[in-house]
Amino acid sequence: MNDRFTAIAAEAREGWEASRASGREQVNVCLDTSSLARGGAETLAALQEAVAAKGLNVDIQTTGSWGFCWLEPTVSVRSAAGTRTVLYHSITPDRVEEFVQATLVEAGEFPELALGVVEGAPSDAIGMLDDHPFMQGQIRRLMANCGQIDPENIDHYLANGGYEGFVKSLDMEPEAIIEVMLESGLGGRGGAGFPAGRKWDFLRNATAEPRYLVCNADEGDPGAWVNRILMESDPHLIIEGMLIAAMATNAVEGYIYIRHEYPLSIERMNVAVEQARERGFLGEDVLGSGKTFDLVVFVGAGSYVCGEETGLINSIDGYRGMPRIRPPFPAQAGLWNLPTNVNNVETYANAPLVLRHGAEWWSGVSDDEAKGTKMFTISGAVNQPGCVEIPFGLSVRDLLEKYGGGTPGGAPLKGYQPGGPLSGVLSAEEADLPLTLAPFRDRGLFLGSGGIVFFDETTSVVDLCTYFLSFAEDESCGRCTTCFQGTQRAVEILRRIGNGGGRDSDLDKFEDLIQTMTWSNCLHGSFAMTTVKLALRYFREEFETLIREKRDPTRSLPGMITYEITSPGDPALAEAAAICPTEAIVDAGSRFEIVDELCIRCGACAEVAPSAVTVRDRFV
Repeated sequence: MNDRFTAIAAEAREGWEASRASGREQVNVCLDTSSLARGGAETLAALQEAVAAKGLNVDIQTTGSWGFCWLEPTVSVRSAAGTRTVLYHSITPDRVEEFVQATLVEAGEFPELALGVVEGAPSDAIGMLDDHPFMQGQIRRLMANCGQIDPENIDHYLANGGYEGFVKSLDMEPEAIIEVMLESGLGGRGGAGFPAGRKWDFLRNATAEPRYLVCNADEGDPGAWVNRILMESDPHLIIEGMLIAAMATNAVEGYIYIRHEYPLSIERMNVAVEQARERGFLGEDVLGSGKTFDLVVFVGAGSYVCGEETGLINSIDGYRGMPRIRPPFPAQAGLWNLPTNVNNVETYANAPLVLRHGAEWWSGVSDDEAKGTKMFTISGAVNQPGCVEIPFGLSVRDLLEKYGGGTPGGAPLKGYQPGGPLSGVLSAEEADLPLTLAPFRDRGLFLGSGGIVFFDETTSVVDLCTYFLSFAEDESCGRCTTCFQGTQRAVEILRRIGNGGGRDSDLDKFEDLIQTMTWSNCLHGSFAMTTVKLALRYFREEFETLIREKRDPTRSLPGMITYEITSPGDPALAEAAAICPTEAIVDAGSRFEIVDELCIRCGACAEVAPSAVTVRDRFV
């Protein structure tokens, strides 16, 4: 073991243990993007104010996410004796006063908002967190530190085994590191599943120098925030993974490419890189080993095609973010036309676990062909949007029911969309598919980086396709006519169908576009029509109903419906008129009426006055 690291790690552990044995209560507030969106910063300020006002000797710190995104802000309280920690949810600013009184002043519990006991013994009112339905079945390896440590404190990471895997790699030959990675079966977590060890070996065998690493943190798929969870909760895990990859490939510099829509991720990764550099893990003569590797946090401008590795490389090079035509591949000509390896956040984050615990431990979590655990984010028509870490193989239906809490109101599941807007949709009939790579490939799409978006019977598939194709059209780099004009034509047809102007020939046009666009210069164009392709396979009847009967079975497409007041004397209509964004509901003396030309079909009036406002088919 490296003597310098031994001293650094020992000091970090001593500080960690001293903090935990301080004799003061410790309050940890989750501050990640989900928490901030639900008032987490205000909760932190209210807690600090309440503790100060009451003169309490309490340590207040921040952590990353536990994954309970729908229950933020989450707050954990560790007893002064250091024997018990309880995690609470929904600690909004208006609940802080009673929360502080119960848990800190009286040193008791607040069962009403308790999720479970993290460490220590359960009570009659609060069970163990591991027994919470959302936690059962999860195997938290990548997320082991999430919610437990301060992501902006490198000592917390070091005290919990951080950088041990990297230090092991310092004493290994590059070939040996790659052999361990191949033995583990670690595949790329961006969706392709290509063996990480083999990809690293391509770079190791490159003839030109210097060599570079890139971490693809341009997580642009709607409904996916796996990478954001890791960057905001445990940034040093990603840095350590890149350091291990550098030792395996003899790379000298790396770039962490983060989309600008992730400001907190950018901030925390920058803090972590600077801390790692100060401790000697980055820079020249890393930990006195004579080896050099440094990192740069690079902020992207939000282009979706920069999620493709060569588009990302172009962006760092200073050019327009446009995917390159391959070959050559990045391992031969990447950044500045020099050898480069690109992996995503979760792929790099797994490397320290493999080195720290061994390939057999890492891969032995399941018998699936895809090895290790996988993080998934769950959103859309679900009761519990959140993030979980589970072994490959759980069914999509179980993911929805067990971790997503089912659909709102128990509405029948209609389908789901894995892998982002280029991947496509599957119907509820395919909800028993296991969450692993092969079955999705067999159906012409891919699992992606881990974002699963569910939709129920109230969702129009044409509306869904229009959304994804409009996204693909907007995000096309514009280089090849096949892609940018193909997506334009698809959007035009979809919008016309959604406004009652569909034709039987439109289905043939879709088939022509599906075939033609596969010849686009990059995957963005090649896969842009996958959503329509699979929607026609699983939901063709809905398209035919819209085209031939001019009727929307879901009654959700604005162009296919109208709103009609059927109980003009209902007192709730006054409130509906007050909230109408276009003032389409007018008081005509003794009754209310809807001016159809002003109505934008937002549905607000039907929600406020459901017994007075009725949705009608526009063309039937």
